Amino acid sequence: MAASDLFVPAKDAEWTSPEPGVTRRIMAYLPEMMMVEVVFEKDAVGALHSHPHIQASYIAQGSFEVTIDGRTETLHQGGSFIVPPDLVHGVKALEKGRLIDTFTPHRAEFLK
Repeated sequence: MAASDLFVPAKDAEWTSPEPGVTRRIMAYLPEMMMVEVVFEKDAVGALHSHPHIQASYIAQGSFEVTIDGRTETLHQGGSFIVPPDLVHGVKALEKGRLIDTFTPHRAEFLK
């Protein structure tokens, strides 16, 4: 599938669990961009990883410890961060939280 519908009602998005305490759903995507909602239980970890995509993330709820390229900061609701291609990054939820992640280009492996 090369793109989502132009309009994606929340009820139509399938939730998956990539890691313990973490669930995500693809909100919408085109080949050039993807938006994903990710929900974290308190203390859940998005393990350190890297990918060739640019990632921009908005903290819609909660507080997170965010590590990018060995630098760690604590960000709260309304904060954001951006990850250039191939940098190692990850997060830990300091409380129940929600991220809105945007990737360019889209993460094809999320669609399998």
